Amino acid sequence: MSAKFVFFPVDNGDMTLIRLADNVSTTLLIDIHIRKAADDQNDQTPDVAKLLRERLLKDRNERPYVDAFLLSHPDKDHCTGLNKHFWLGSPEDYPDDKLPQSEKRIIIRELWSSPMVFRRASKNLTLCDDAKAFNKEARRRVKYWRDYGFAGEGNRILILGEDENGKTDDLSEILIKEKETIGKINGCSTSGYFSAKLLAPFPKQDDNDSEELLSKNHSSVVLNIGLSAYQWATPTRFLTGGDAEVAIWERLWTKYENTPEELSYDLLQAPHHCSWRTLSYDSWSTYREEADASKNARDALGQARDGAIIVASSKKILDDDVDPPCIRAKTEYLAILKPIDGSFLCTGDIKGCNTLELTPQGDGSVIRKVAAATTAAGIAVSSSAPRAGCHD
Repeated sequence: MSAKFVFFPVDNGDMTLIRLADNVSTTLLIDIHIRKAADDQNDQTPDVAKLLRERLLKDRNERPYVDAFLLSHPDKDHCTGLNKHFWLGSPEDYPDDKLPQSEKRIIIRELWSSPMVFRRASKNLTLCDDAKAFNKEARRRVKYWRDYGFAGEGNRILILGEDENGKTDDLSEILIKEKETIGKINGCSTSGYFSAKLLAPFPKQDDNDSEELLSKNHSSVVLNIGLSAYQWATPTRFLTGGDAEVAIWERLWTKYENTPEELSYDLLQAPHHCSWRTLSYDSWSTYREEADASKNARDALGQARDGAIIVASSKKILDDDVDPPCIRAKTEYLAILKPIDGSFLCTGDIKGCNTLELTPQGDGSVIRKVAAATTAAGIAVSSSAPRAGCHD
């Protein structure tokens, strides 16, 4: 199968499936937002659980699975539906084998979790039941690793970012530190097909003010992913950062302004559902056009490559006081894209029960197709002209 990015229509929420071009069609799911209404056949909310299942493979026991699941941060609109649609527990205890395929819970072969993100979120947020369930499962898998020194499918975990006070020091084999690169999924090398550099979360800060600022700015896992159309092809760079807000992006620019290629992208998922708070400390509803954008945050999010695409996973963006999504944020992104002939897309603009699918090309560019829920086929429409020599 071909490599692709799949963005699901979940209103103001995130749910993104990445499929590799390797011979086992490895999958990485980033966040979910499967609302209760989406499970109601009499409701017109897109049935994204069904759309997801149609794109997943089954193991030898006919159980649907994802090779890895990343929760960027524990807000409700990034983990709703986890308990209902995914199996959380030992794979040996999986109870759904006799159920119809549509009711079998999805196996998570490897969980990607950031204890530092959870720790910061817990200071300012009451965790929802799905977030608590994710955290419980992460703890189970860490304990399994500590007990046995290894883990197989369904018990694996990858820790993204060091925890405070040396709490992850004994987990070096399953720990990815800030600035390190992920080169495996579910214990298997993805060399030439996939890589992901961990840009955030930042380690615990020495001074309380800095730590408090990061906690209040929706600390999230930030990755710059490289996904290749085929092995060793020029990778499409996908920058994704959950709900990370302005202070996070300012700090990233401070770290990488001398090496901006670390933040460069062919595809960006507009953080926090195209929120103005990603680009500014000023309230959009209060200041409207007088609101000032942060230069450093805009520079961090402005490293678009030739022909880049920015995707807002949000409701339809209107010219009003709402944030997110925010019309002023969209305007800034359009200004970033204009000089490089890029495109801005929004999942809220998709009609019907469809996904937004983007396919990497050999030169690192992407083409877009909208796939119908009932078929994996679709007509590809080029979103930007192919380019040569624009990547390292």
